[in-house]
Amino acid sequence: MAIVIAGERSGVGKTTVTLALLAALKARSPSHVQSFKVGPDYIDPMFHTYITGNPCRNLDPVLTSESYVKSCFSQYFQNADYALIEGVMGLFDGATGKDDTASTAHIARLLDVPVVLILNCASTSRSIAAIAHGYRTFDPRVKLVGVILNRVGSDRHLELLTQALEPLNLPILGVLRRQDNISIPDRHLGLIPTVEMSDLDEIIERLAHLGETCFDWEKLLPLMENSHPSAPSPKGRGGEEILFPSPLGRGAGGEGLRIAIAQDQAFSFYYADNLDLFAELDAELVPWSPISDRHLPENIQGLYFGGGFPEVFAAELSANKNARESVHIAIKSGMPTYAECGGLMYLCDRIVDFQEQSFPMVNIFPTAAKMGKRLTLGYRQAIALQDSPLVNKGDRVWGHEFHRSSLEQIGDRPLYSLQGYNSQLQYPPEGWQNHQVHASYVHIHFGAQTHLLQKFLSTAKQILPKT
Repeated sequence: MAIVIAGERSGVGKTTVTLALLAALKARSPSHVQSFKVGPDYIDPMFHTYITGNPCRNLDPVLTSESYVKSCFSQYFQNADYALIEGVMGLFDGATGKDDTASTAHIARLLDVPVVLILNCASTSRSIAAIAHGYRTFDPRVKLVGVILNRVGSDRHLELLTQALEPLNLPILGVLRRQDNISIPDRHLGLIPTVEMSDLDEIIERLAHLGETCFDWEKLLPLMENSHPSAPSPKGRGGEEILFPSPLGRGAGGEGLRIAIAQDQAFSFYYADNLDLFAELDAELVPWSPISDRHLPENIQGLYFGGGFPEVFAAELSANKNARESVHIAIKSGMPTYAECGGLMYLCDRIVDFQEQSFPMVNIFPTAAKMGKRLTLGYRQAIALQDSPLVNKGDRVWGHEFHRSSLEQIGDRPLYSLQGYNSQLQYPPEGWQNHQVHASYVHIHFGAQTHLLQKFLSTAKQILPKT
């Protein structure tokens, strides 16, 4: 079995509780602990992975499919000793607000996994029972098996909360006091990524202590122990059967390919499944740093720039003129390139940060990426307006946007037209495609859209050395 850590709302402490549980589990024994994250988040999974030593897997039925989610969970759970799923937002908050599609509750029902609900107990006592009762009965298909009380003020406060919850027969599986809150620094897009935190090990130690002392492990451990289920066969968005991991294997099109992937403090937003799929397609990812490496790796056939925080490291990226020129020359010579969000910003003429300082970048696109206060956030159905190394004109791609920058201008031939999740909301065209570049603010999960990655590698294969 596994458990879902859910919140009554955003900001109730899901990530702190999840990390404390994972850290305590890992400290108890060297067991294989597998974590999952509901939704399109990149940063929370980094913390999961740092603690457990195993890549955290995103469970998102919009970016992939329900069948893919079920198979992904089963595949990575079946070899684990313990498993835990961190939810997103409030338990029933979905992609549109009109229903609970892609919510924590949706995933819990889909996987038939019990839910532990975190309750914010600040400024309340007996009313906590009404809140818990409401969440427990709102959707009887969701198995609420216990609660964790967060921000408890005193022993007397805990006594009142316990008395109020007692008639519900809903176990209290953990109690965190107000002074137990461990602060993880954040900024404009959420928590600061693990790669930037010099004191992370100290924070993890404190989380492990919190986890060991604040939870009822006699009740929690049986809920997280694995019964080793078999993996179902997943299907893609069009109903086609896919295996997980991918059925592609040897001879699938990537043999001999080396793809340079930007991985450093500025570029760290990558789904673990996407990276695995390159290997499944028999292509090698070659990490390099646009901040510290002077040149691209040798003997490469493609470039991959994920998202991240290039605006925070704009000065360092700009100062590495050799790397910028190396990328510029490679792209101008026809190197197939995939860049999303932060990668798109890096390929612009310049980045203008929050202080309105301008920093030269790679200058493939004649525009500036300018930081602003407005947050662009949400699922997108992107319709390709032209061919690129990833898509054919007319293809429909599911992705997600999450950024505070915008481009001063778009090209004459934008890459995508964009629709919201329900296809009723229309957004301005966006993205760039020139040379052999596919660049967009839209983050893509390749799991149920493997054909996109296959097309990219097929394009890259055209510049393999002739033998």
